[in-house]
Amino acid sequence: MSAFYQRVCGVFDRVVNRMVPSGKLHNAWHHEAGPKTVFFWAPAWKWSLVVAGLSDLARPAHKLSLNNSVALVANGAIYTRWYWWAIQPKNAVGAFCSFFLVCTGILQSARRYHYDTNIAGTPDDPALIPDPLD
Repeated sequence: MSAFYQRVCGVFDRVVNRMVPSGKLHNAWHHEAGPKTVFFWAPAWKWSLVVAGLSDLARPAHKLSLNNSVALVANGAIYTRWYWWAIQPKNAVGAFCSFFLVCTGILQSARRYHYDTNIAGTPDDPALIPDPLD
């Protein structure tokens, strides 16, 4: 670790230890998957992928990328297994985040697949209607 990181964590450690010498906050701060570790921050940032996938529910299905949606499913499936069984310490937050990433990817993949197989090229195809904003 860098000297800067050690100094910053040392300051926070002293503050937390003084303010809360024992209890849930103290235990959470010093947990092996707590906010001083990548086991906390990786899932925290990965939730942005879930939020981005859910925000795509507002997009029309013809503008979704099937490749990206399948990549979300693959990434979530692999890391659900890794966070829960392979990585020590077990990280339930990371596993749940990855599980929801799988769910989001499946939902978006199904929307795009349904569009490609049932709607594309028909008179109901929204991609054939010119978009006034483009």
